[in-house]
Amino acid sequence: MSSLNPCMSCGACCAYFRVSFYWAEADDAGGPVPAQLTEPLTPFLRCMGGTNQKQCRCVALEGIPGQSARCSIYEGRPSPCREFAMSGEEGQVNEACDRARAQYGLAPLYKDMLFHTSSDAATEDVFRVQLPDI
Repeated sequence: MSSLNPCMSCGACCAYFRVSFYWAEADDAGGPVPAQLTEPLTPFLRCMGGTNQKQCRCVALEGIPGQSARCSIYEGRPSPCREFAMSGEEGQVNEACDRARAQYGLAPLYKDMLFHTSSDAATEDVFRVQLPDI
């Protein structure tokens, strides 16, 4: 995947879904997720702060979804975030991704968009000169 990947600045999923995970993923139990950014959900589950409400937004999300957003704990994010696939990734549509993007007025992502190719191929496609058929 190239640096044109819109997932790295979108953040729509971070401001649309509850992010719940096994309690031991938090750093107070040996995991990577900062415990102070989580809240208990059940005796065995936690969720990222801000995501267990009707108008959710993960406390680790910085910026404006769909414009300029980033995860402040990207390296230590919980498993649901690590496992959530961008729509079109590996040729598979992720309706949840597209639904979250639609909430923020963003178009769905498709497998044949330029960011699903290498940066060399994307550059080549964009700058290819079209010669007339002779």
